[in-house]
Amino acid sequence: MASDQNQSHIHLASKVGVIGAGISGIAAAKQLSGYSPVVFEATDSIGGVWKHCSFTSTKLQTPRCDYEFSDYPWPERDNSTFPSHVEILEYLHGYATHFDVLKFIKFNSRVIEIRYVGDRSTDNIQHKLSSKTSTEYGNLLKGHPVWEVAIENNQSQTVQWYAFEFLVVCIGKYGDIPKMPSFPPNKGQEVFQGKVLHSLDYSKLDKETSRALLKGKKVAIVGYKKSAIDLAVECAVANQGPDGQSCTMVIRTLHWTVPSYRIWGLPFFLFYSTRSSQFLHERPNQNLFRTLFLPLLSPMQRAISKFIESYLVWKLPLVKYGLKPDHPFVEDYASCQMAILPENFFAEADKGKIEFKKTSKWWFWNGGIEFEDNTRLEADVVLLATGYDGKKKLQAVLPEPFRSLLVDSSGIMPLYRGTIHPLIPNMAFVGYIESVSNLHTAELRCTWLAKLADNVFKLPSIEKMLTQVTEEMQVMKRTTRFYKRHCISTFSINHSDEICEEMGWNAWRKKNWLSEAFSPYNSEDYIDEKEN
Repeated sequence: MASDQNQSHIHLASKVGVIGAGISGIAAAKQLSGYSPVVFEATDSIGGVWKHCSFTSTKLQTPRCDYEFSDYPWPERDNSTFPSHVEILEYLHGYATHFDVLKFIKFNSRVIEIRYVGDRSTDNIQHKLSSKTSTEYGNLLKGHPVWEVAIENNQSQTVQWYAFEFLVVCIGKYGDIPKMPSFPPNKGQEVFQGKVLHSLDYSKLDKETSRALLKGKKVAIVGYKKSAIDLAVECAVANQGPDGQSCTMVIRTLHWTVPSYRIWGLPFFLFYSTRSSQFLHERPNQNLFRTLFLPLLSPMQRAISKFIESYLVWKLPLVKYGLKPDHPFVEDYASCQMAILPENFFAEADKGKIEFKKTSKWWFWNGGIEFEDNTRLEADVVLLATGYDGKKKLQAVLPEPFRSLLVDSSGIMPLYRGTIHPLIPNMAFVGYIESVSNLHTAELRCTWLAKLADNVFKLPSIEKMLTQVTEEMQVMKRTTRFYKRHCISTFSINHSDEICEEMGWNAWRKKNWLSEAFSPYNSEDYIDEKEN
């Protein structure tokens, strides 16, 4: 914690503070540039996970045109290849330079403490929270400081306090704090004689060091999402030749993987990314007619999922390797867990360079990993692609009582429009809900925040916001067993419609009804006409 003696050295820097300079942070800085925001970035560069959590082989999961800012298209946006993380960083730097965002960013500036000073009486805070059913959230800009933020400079180790009326938190769910598996006594990594790395630590290695770590080694990779799949390919590439070892993916939960964005020759967007396709799925706040009519559409919804599954089983050797999930494809799509496979993934598996072991429980022994069926896997290196604990990141800096209010009883952050926590005043969170394109999701919500700060519209009461968030959570729970990821992919257009309506925009963004029904929505549909 920052020392109390620094309390007297408050530097009132700006009305608006932004924490983090990943895609959400630079989008927030651009949209809120009229307030000259101060952006704190803990590292020496922008880019977030693309800079600090990427591997040599990491590529974007969507085409360029689905991952761009509305007013800054890719130089080659029609290029069908998926850009590498290096190309994405170049694009983000181009955006930040073009809109002169870098001048707002303080690099090597780590947030170590946040204090609430909007109402210094704890009793008054608790009273407001307990009477939330009849309380208005109020304006984002109060005219006086609401939050004080302690910043430690990574180079000088000095601490400086800043005061803000409004704080935008953009540190995201990924990176910084790895989610580590827990083990029974004497079965953790302390008994293992090899090397254990989380994917976060692996991403910090340079190309030569990572190759040396994997080459000629027996490697176990725990996980089966995008990071684990990329790690498996890097391991296989490093172990080419007769002396190369195979790597083994240790899989607890299977997920559907997709080789490309075409299914039986049809573009993937037809199935989930158009207004007509999303009409088949439940959405929050739907009227009585839709509620009664939707069960009649459920056979078509299931048929589309089966149609995609049939292609994937035909195209990929999922049955051969025991990698066909038991749950429907739509559940992975609805939880933003669909991964695009690297081209050579199954080619390396066919050569024996990538092997698979399914298990619900595992632990360490001195020579590798042991499974619940009493079999053992010898390993020199164990790589943990087990995800990140983004909520713990937030809870580490938020003060009470807000730290305890951050997540609800089911472990989800209740964010109105995926941005405002109804019980945390004058603070926004960007980058905590997911969709097919997280960049588009973040940018539109930053645009919404800027309009809200400008008093273009008012927020509903705390009660109404909590009701809206609860309804969204219920829809997600009924759609997928993986609902805790807070993914809006099956009703993303409706979510954007409601945001547009609050901002006073036309919700239908296409030029004609045919495009409106059957064309995919992307960032360029949501460009702010008043700025162009």
